Amino acid sequence: MRVLWLCNIMLPVIAEHLGKEVNNKEGWLSGTYDRLKEAGFSIDDTEKLNLGVCFPVPSTEDEFELTLPGIEAFGFYEDTANPDRYDAGLEERLGKIVEKFKPDLVHCFGTEYPHTLAMTKAFPYPKKILVSIQGLCYEYAKVYMAKLPEEIQNSRTFRDLLKHDSILEQKAKFEQRGEYEKEALRNVCNIAGRTHWDYSCVATVKEVVREKTEDDKIRYHFLNETLRSIFYNGTWDSQNCIPHSIFLSQGDYPIKGLHFVLEAMPLILEKYPDTTLWISGNNITKTDTLKEKIKISMYGKYLKNLIKKNNLQDKVHFLGRLDAEKMKQRFLDSHLYVCPSAIENSPNSLGEAMLLGVPAISANVGGVSSIFRDKEDGLLFEMGNVHQLADCILYMFEHPDKAEEYSKNAREHAKNTHNPEVNYRRLLEIYQEIV
Repeated sequence: MRVLWLCNIMLPVIAEHLGKEVNNKEGWLSGTYDRLKEAGFSIDDTEKLNLGVCFPVPSTEDEFELTLPGIEAFGFYEDTANPDRYDAGLEERLGKIVEKFKPDLVHCFGTEYPHTLAMTKAFPYPKKILVSIQGLCYEYAKVYMAKLPEEIQNSRTFRDLLKHDSILEQKAKFEQRGEYEKEALRNVCNIAGRTHWDYSCVATVKEVVREKTEDDKIRYHFLNETLRSIFYNGTWDSQNCIPHSIFLSQGDYPIKGLHFVLEAMPLILEKYPDTTLWISGNNITKTDTLKEKIKISMYGKYLKNLIKKNNLQDKVHFLGRLDAEKMKQRFLDSHLYVCPSAIENSPNSLGEAMLLGVPAISANVGGVSSIFRDKEDGLLFEMGNVHQLADCILYMFEHPDKAEEYSKNAREHAKNTHNPEVNYRRLLEIYQEIV
């Protein structure tokens, strides 16, 4: 069976081979690839899976073809910095890859970029395309403002004016990307999802069923995600963590809800003045140099003002981009993981925290409750309710026995949800059903 993956990023195994910087986003790709490699790319005793992977590169000069053991890789040019613009040339570029690799099935990981729509036009067999839902821009756009004050929503910095990238314009871009997503979903017959939320969201675009169908309905295949292999080993220990340290996996745009935690911090510090906040990913609040002052976005400026207003300068630590090993260590060093997002499907960072047994709190949004049980695996709070968020954090600090109980429950739950063997077998079942 010949399967072509369409991904948003270059797989780490390919980046390492080319000596390029490894992108640690979308860790489920590495998790799935690792399991396929471990199985020798075998479907069963008689059939092999021949894997092709294609992904965007920054320019036409960077396009390439590469053969590694068990995998053929193709880099195609796409302007991923402007995913709200559809480039019809993508159809030709992807068409050449399809002609070269000759897949029996195309598996598109995510809908957020125009290349998924282009692939549904380039590959002539819509019933042999599988689209895995990651996030959905047309739904994310509805809550993009994440309860920001109206004056912040309508304000712009010099950088925002120059790049035409104010908060309002960012929302509009998500809306446009959502239109491409809807068209792509209407063009295919097979969807892979894992939460009640992604199922219902797809159903708003086209009728969706869970059983086999011969008509133009979308068939929904349930498929949990396999996470990065490093997170399946190691266990959080309350004796080894930094007391009252809170970890967020990112916070560089409004949907991720960092501002909610910054607003909750004074309430937490009243009782636990040693509380600290650690955030991985881009630090969009930096203004140490003239260049950084010019480049700051309105959301970055708002976060910086919240830090100053609440006297959090010594309490908030931006960690930059972390590779998988450093991310794992930060989880284990933390007293608590918090997912304050305005919307998520099934956030991988929450899954990683659960696998390690890090006590966790999350906003009850999107598909989170499909993978994380309130008052069993941890605590859920109403999105944007700063007092409820602070109360959940304080409860975890004040009830260590309960936090330990949640930790153990979450770890066992995540082992089932993100079971590499079960998910690998399910993926192969879906491929065989479609082919």
